[in-house]
Amino acid sequence: MEGLLDDDALESSAVVANSAMNRERQLDGVNSYSRELGFHPLDWLVARVGPNGSGPPTDVPIGWLDLCCGSARALHQAAERLHRAGLDHRVSLVGVDLVDYFDPPSGTGVPPQLVGAPVGTWTPTRRFDLITCVHGLHYVGDKLGLLNRVAGWLAEDGRFIADLDLRAVRLADGRPAGRRLNAQLRTAGFTVDTRRRRISRTGPGAGVLPYRYLGADDRAGPNYTGQPAVSSYYTPE
Repeated sequence: MEGLLDDDALESSAVVANSAMNRERQLDGVNSYSRELGFHPLDWLVARVGPNGSGPPTDVPIGWLDLCCGSARALHQAAERLHRAGLDHRVSLVGVDLVDYFDPPSGTGVPPQLVGAPVGTWTPTRRFDLITCVHGLHYVGDKLGLLNRVAGWLAEDGRFIADLDLRAVRLADGRPAGRRLNAQLRTAGFTVDTRRRRISRTGPGAGVLPYRYLGADDRAGPNYTGQPAVSSYYTPE
């Protein structure tokens, strides 16, 4: 398909540098991570640590990675609550966003580690117990490539959850990849919720999806969120 953008060109797109997504989203409440994800991420992390931090201490803290974190407001709020609970050093918070326009830290507790980088090329130095991507995949070029990589970043029994509109994953002729992709995602260890437009998995894996990325189209127009989004094009292998 002509006119597709490579990753470098896509990163310069005004659609990808969307200031409306995750800039104001809170940890909980009406416009929140808990509402979008269907569970409260901090409660889930604290449960991994154990009541009042009673779980056995480890050399590596429990880790939450938030991809396309926006202003990282939710991560800052999580850091404040962990500080109040005395769990600063039991949970590590990391946020990655293409636009490094992050809220400043509150000044209490251990602030999250925030990285300004494309999520499609950034690589962590550890595994994570929780990986989230709230509406961020709408703006990623190689969506399936990122899913492949995320599968290898999870700790044992770690949880990944993200918003994904499968209609934005298309073949070279413009058709949505459709049911075949849905089945291949499940075979690769992902759980697909087409009604809520979510994808998730538990535990690490190879997560290999048999597609070659061709490029992205930032002229796809608004998706179900009402915001302009990016369609990603592939050829099956």
